[in-house]
Amino acid sequence: MPNYDKENAYLNMDLLRFSTAGSVDDGKSTLIGRLLYDSKSIFEDQMEAIEQSSKNKGDDYTNLALLTDGLSAEREQGITIDVAYRYFSTPKRKFIIADTPGHIQYTRNMVTGASTANLAIILVDARTGVIEQTCRHSFISSLLGIEHIVLCVNKMDLVDYSEEAFDKVVKQYKEFSSKLNVPDVHYIPISALYGDNVVDRSEKMNWYEGSTLLYTLENVEINSDYNHVDSRFPVQWVVRPQSEKHPDYRGYGGRVEGGVFKPGDEIIALPSGFTSKIKNIHNFEEEIEEAFQPMSVSITLEDDIDISRGDMICKPDNQPNVGQDIDLMVCWLNKEKLKLGGKYSIKHTTKDARCIVKEVKYKVNINTLHRVEDDQEIGLNDIGRIRIRTTEPLFYDSYSKNRSTGSLIIIDEFSNNTVGAGMII
Repeated sequence: MPNYDKENAYLNMDLLRFSTAGSVDDGKSTLIGRLLYDSKSIFEDQMEAIEQSSKNKGDDYTNLALLTDGLSAEREQGITIDVAYRYFSTPKRKFIIADTPGHIQYTRNMVTGASTANLAIILVDARTGVIEQTCRHSFISSLLGIEHIVLCVNKMDLVDYSEEAFDKVVKQYKEFSSKLNVPDVHYIPISALYGDNVVDRSEKMNWYEGSTLLYTLENVEINSDYNHVDSRFPVQWVVRPQSEKHPDYRGYGGRVEGGVFKPGDEIIALPSGFTSKIKNIHNFEEEIEEAFQPMSVSITLEDDIDISRGDMICKPDNQPNVGQDIDLMVCWLNKEKLKLGGKYSIKHTTKDARCIVKEVKYKVNINTLHRVEDDQEIGLNDIGRIRIRTTEPLFYDSYSKNRSTGSLIIIDEFSNNTVGAGMII
């Protein structure tokens, strides 16, 4: 990886994207508000506005949840409806937070917020323990390829900061999560309302010897989450400025979705199969020596070959799967059920195509993670395995290998609404 000057240290600081999930009233928005407040990431005028809003609502304390509940309907009901994004940083790392809703009818919003996350914070009420929404959000996080989960056992102040209450929840979650494909799980007892173990260690839980939430977020290792082996570059557009400065420039713009590209590398363009070598790589106006995930760059080649949007540049000895019959796990996001034999539009990396649903193999019981093969109707918030046939070949990897080239979205052709999120098996 390149070395950066201190002047560019902030711009190139490590970025962690994380989502929060949990049932209604488990304290997701309060936790994020506390995280921002205790890490001194709130401006004075923001804090004054929150204090005034809390007084107007009749609260006898400063309601930090109002920092993320921005919609009027959210503030009226005290719940999160849409995904709220917040940004903050510490000297060690930058963060993008996706505060996702807890209601089951907003599961699709949770999928949206978690789809780009490196880590998921799942909140559990210390009094109720693991419930259906805990299982649902954990399974979706696992399905979306999130490799790090932090289970925050919240509202410890309401169980007298009991170690036994915390251990009981941890035991419940370990029994469930053993069925998931999540390699890294942390357990932290917290009180979001009072800030225990969020940024500062709690003096009321001396029995807990682990890290605080912020320390965990600052130090979790995510570089290995990216695929730096399988080189994938879906072409987003052909760059032809035809300016006085660059009269003959022809580059291919897009985002690196895997591997590393360097000038001089041999490449193959799909679907044509033509080969060439990389002439140079530009990051805006600057010429760079290498490009890796998730950088957005423009690549020029030594040979003038026919490449257009939706094509993929990769290495000749390491190519993706190419096919039209695709098996995938789908999270259904629409009130109208998935139609067997139905025709839909799809978007995969930079490629647009159409498909027909050939087969519904099974649904997943969220609570037990068992396959349900005798009920093949997939409706809103259901998760199941299906097979589609596309109108033209896709260049794809399995989702477990590459989250970018292994995912697609399903779109209703008439309403243009996104109705499904698919993870290729």
